[in-house]
Order: sequence, then C-alpha cells, then structure tokens
Amino acid sequence: MRISFDKKNFINNTFLNKKIEKKLSKNFPKIMQSIISDIDNSKKTYNVLSETFKLNINIKDLKKFKKFKSIAIIGMGGSILGIEAIYDFLKYKLKKKIYFFDDINVEKFNFFRKNISKSKTLFIVISKSGNTIETLSNFISLNIIQKNKKNIILISEKKNNTLYQLSKKFNLFYIEHKSYIGGRYSVLSEVGIVPAYLMGINIFKLRKNLKRYLIGKDKNYLKDSVTKISNILLSKKLSNIVFLNYSPNLNKFLFWCQQLIAESLGKKGYGFFPVISKVPKDHHSLLQLYLDGPRDKIFYIFSSKEKSSPKINSKKFTNHLNYINNKNLDQIKTAQKKALINSFRKKKIPYREFSINNFEEETIGELFSYFILEIIFVGKLSKINPFDQPSVEQVKKSTIKILN
Repeated sequence: MRISFDKKNFINNTFLNKKIEKKLSKNFPKIMQSIISDIDNSKKTYNVLSETFKLNINIKDLKKFKKFKSIAIIGMGGSILGIEAIYDFLKYKLKKKIYFFDDINVEKFNFFRKNISKSKTLFIVISKSGNTIETLSNFISLNIIQKNKKNIILISEKKNNTLYQLSKKFNLFYIEHKSYIGGRYSVLSEVGIVPAYLMGINIFKLRKNLKRYLIGKDKNYLKDSVTKISNILLSKKLSNIVFLNYSPNLNKFLFWCQQLIAESLGKKGYGFFPVISKVPKDHHSLLQLYLDGPRDKIFYIFSSKEKSSPKINSKKFTNHLNYINNKNLDQIKTAQKKALINSFRKKKIPYREFSINNFEEETIGELFSYFILEIIFVGKLSKINPFDQPSVEQVKKSTIKILN
C-alpha cells in the first residue's frame, strides 16, 4: 500500500506533562480496542470508516443526475465543507462547473440568479437537521421549488423537519442523512459521496484505505500523535493550532479540519483555536509573531510536490539574484518552508509536518480518515465528548427566537 502522505511530529517534551503522558499511554489501547470493536456497528459514527458501511442510496439511482454539467451545492458547516475539500483537492481532473452556497453571501447569490441557468443546474441541498436557517434561506430564495422538479436532491435526517417535509410535499428526490453521523464526520457518508459521484469522482477509491491507521505501523503514528495532542490539550500549555499551508489545493481541507477540531474539542474550558495561514504569503505579515510572539501555538505544516514551473532566468536581467537563477517557483517555496522549519527547531517551537505525495481520491480519503480518528481519540482520551456541540445549538435557537 503506497503512502499517500508523509507525516512527522516535532513536539518538544517541554510542552508535555509526564504524569499525563503516562496515563494517556495506558488508556490508549482500551480506546483503540473499543473503536475497532465498534467500527462495523452500523449505529456508531466510526462505521463511516468501515468496509461494511452502506449508503442510504443505490448509486444506480443517481445516474439520471449525471447529465448535469453544472451543480450547485447548498449547505453549512459539516454539510458542505467536506465536499468543498474534495473538489478543491481534485478539481484538476473535474470537468463540471460547481457552485457552493456555504454562507449568506448576497453578492454571490445575486450573480448566480442573474447569470446561471437554473433549469440546467443540479441543486443538492444538505442539512442534517433539515432546519439549518442559512441553507433553507438560500434554497428557498433561489425560487426553484416546484412539484416533481427533476433537478433537486435533498439530504437530511428522516424526521419531522423542513427539508424532509418539502421533499414529500413537492415530490423531490430525497436521501436520508444517517442520524448517528454528525455533520463534521459526514464527508465519507451520503453527504460527501453523493455530490462527489455526481461531480465525476471515483467514490470507491475515495473510500479505499480508510482503516489503515487502525492497523500495522500507521497505528503507532496515530498513538504518538493523539497522546501528545491530548497531553497539550489537558495541560493547557498551548491553545492555538496554526495550519501553515504551502499547498493551495489543501485550503478547503484545512477549513474542514478547522471545524472538526473546534467543534469536537472546544468544551469544558478546553480546546484549540485553529487558524489557517497561507504561506509563504504570511511570512511577510505573521511570521514575526509566529517566531517571537507568545509561545501558545503548535504549527501544522502542510505542503505538496507541485507541478514544475519554468526555470527563472534572472541572469538575463541582473546579477543580484543569482540565488534564484535556474530555480523554479516550487523550489523557492520549498526553500522558504525549510528555512522556517530551521527556525522552529532552533527556537524549539512545536510543529508537525504533513507532505502530500499525490492528489488522488485515495489520498484525500485517507486524510479525512486520519484526522477524524485523531480527533475522536483526543476527545475520548481527554474525556471530552467529540460528537456534540451544545453551545452551537443554543445560538441556533436564539437566532430563531430573534427572527420571530
């Protein structure tokens, strides 16, 4: 099995509590065993990573929607971040035009209504609760709901909610969202698989190697990572995770990670504040803070081997830039990353490094799988429920109350 991405941890013992580390290492095998035992249980969130996982839709029933060359996906948070990440990662091989409504953006909304043919566009509307106010506002404002409409797919829980009621009232194509899979864990379920299939992505490759971090040598890396991250979380020595992203195709994936980490672990006074930082651009705006500011951050460095660009012929214009002569842009960016890592090591700043080896379906599938497992483990080791978001629900209820 080829390695889709390389990963290493560089976390100095200064940031780890030895007593906590010992306890975490002792508890890890128990949690590992419980997850392995439950992964084939069709009522557990972990089941989304199993070969036994079954979609609530026969893929053959989706073929009639493959004719659409334009797709608009409407959702919020976990209902849309995952498929945006998949699109961003694999867009080089996709031919269809994809539109995402992932916010209330009046300018984007008006542009779409004026310039895009709604009759030639497939609309996929996703909300686990079926009542997400932003999703319903965008969907209804588009004014596309009609009886027996053949270019609308609705995905929600099968209960008394607005999307499910609309599907029955107007006879719209409906897919059930599994109740036991929360939005931020749903990318490898119907929520991500259905849009991915209709985009033209190989969904079988996407779900190919999802269990690799529960077996063999890869399990050792998972153990090392989750015990260290749990240790840092519980000791509260670091409070921020900064994603340093040297690979533009990973930007949306990191926003998916941001939600996963923030919503899963931000409870009981604990949590990390995850920030996406575009580099090397941010070398010129935030690097001073990163290197000499408060020691409250752990850095996750993401990079990839990009396609070659033309070599720079600086000698044609000046002799003052010999160090970039005959180099391409990827070489320059790699040098900047290495220079930053050298500074991190010199200053003993904790960091992790992830290097993407290829942009294929298996790779993005494994990235989703790894980070889902890591966060679930960290939550369980830290005795934090990684599956709920009680404070978010309070704000949702308050919003409806204000609008009424």
